[in-house]
Amino acid sequence: MRRVCDKTSMPLAILTAAEMHAAEQRAIEGGRAATELMERAGAAAAKAVRSRFSRRPCVVWCGPGNNGGDGYVVARHLKRFGWPVQVQALAPPSTAEARRAADGWRGEVHPLSPRLEPGHLYIDALFGTGLSRPLAGVAAQLAEAAAGLGSQIVALDVPSGLSPDTGAPVGRGPALSAGMTITFHTRKLAHVLARGRAACGQVGVVDIGMPPSEGEVELWCNRPALWGHAMPWPKADAHKHRRGRLVVVSGGAWSTGAARLSARAGLRIGAGVVTLLSPPDALAVNAAHLEAVMLQPFGDDAALTAAAERADAAIIGPAAGVGESTRNRLLALARTGAALVVDADVFTSFQSEPEALFSALDRDDVLTPHEGEFERIFPGLLASAPERITAARQAARKAGATVLLKGPDTVVAAPDGRAAVSLNGSPWLATAGSGDVLAGFIAGLIAQGMPSFEAACAAAWIHAECAAAFGPGLIAEDLPGLAPAVLKRLYEGRP
Repeated sequence: MRRVCDKTSMPLAILTAAEMHAAEQRAIEGGRAATELMERAGAAAAKAVRSRFSRRPCVVWCGPGNNGGDGYVVARHLKRFGWPVQVQALAPPSTAEARRAADGWRGEVHPLSPRLEPGHLYIDALFGTGLSRPLAGVAAQLAEAAAGLGSQIVALDVPSGLSPDTGAPVGRGPALSAGMTITFHTRKLAHVLARGRAACGQVGVVDIGMPPSEGEVELWCNRPALWGHAMPWPKADAHKHRRGRLVVVSGGAWSTGAARLSARAGLRIGAGVVTLLSPPDALAVNAAHLEAVMLQPFGDDAALTAAAERADAAIIGPAAGVGESTRNRLLALARTGAALVVDADVFTSFQSEPEALFSALDRDDVLTPHEGEFERIFPGLLASAPERITAARQAARKAGATVLLKGPDTVVAAPDGRAAVSLNGSPWLATAGSGDVLAGFIAGLIAQGMPSFEAACAAAWIHAECAAAFGPGLIAEDLPGLAPAVLKRLYEGRP
């Protein structure tokens, strides 16, 4: 079921530039004057600047449109609090709202200059989300002169020259980078996609008094407020079978560690009974390393189907091996009622026939590729999409299952169009086996009854929080043991 945007979900929402413009128009049609919204935006941005920076010389770069109008309001409010403020304008105001804001500025207006002074703070109010072509002229010179000086720059909405919908420079032209970006109402795509986040710096969202967007929002920041209501906390009468049964398919004797990582992660995240399904040649090595995780052999695909028949969720892929055997085992699991979490070697095994994989899946299943694996089963999709969110959504519709596209801006997309982007990605997760743990977290939550989209979102967030808590030196084996502290925080913070 899609979540309808309301006052509680709006802080999570991510809007495109067109959606934001439509929201502004609805606010105006509902009785909010455009000048009132501009005044609120400028005042809130000035307050955010004052809360972050000590008083210092400040230059506000104003463009001709409404982003420039916001800049004039920021300048007025900073000056009112005693800041030494100068306005530099690229061009005269071109909208009625911007002209009115400029008229309210009682200081001098100088031409835009690419010269930057040490110790000054610069407010970028040149273009924001309204830019449709690459920066040119003095604006382009300014972007080039400001390279590497982002800590001195605060951008309004998005750094000028940056596409609000992709996070990439418009038309491959130059773009400013900021140490801080102040945006209004909700985040835009550029604030959450990795390539845009690097240019935006710290992002602050300020309320300008707009009502929640009408209709349905289908893109959110991946935070506990999005999925916390669905966390499968055990009730007083819980027992292990009621908390979910998870099975994990092991690889051969020389490739068993990845599946054990997944199994341990599933157990740590709360699944009541976790069983490692092992080929006979791997039984001894698996038995030597397992404690609470149970072990069961399977000799052929029919035996695998029978072993997984009562499972609520199943993981296949971690070190499963590439080839016909893994393809057949995936199909054997698909004949059960278990929700599948598909990872790693499955993608390479189905590279030549991805449609055969998709036909075996249903909407409760989850695919967890990194970009290379994504390309194997969705060839060309990332290259042709404007950004990763669109690619993940198209992939989820094509597969008929939830897709978790890994990366610093991990995207989770459901077949019905819902999507979420993680903001807490951690570089410490760039270590062998961390994806196997993520698969275990996802499957463990699904086994307990959490819907697949929410489980994938929750697992990605918990996974990153575990890594952030440990920091340097993290290896995949550490991750399951870090989950209880994160889960405790979530449990104590539940409504």
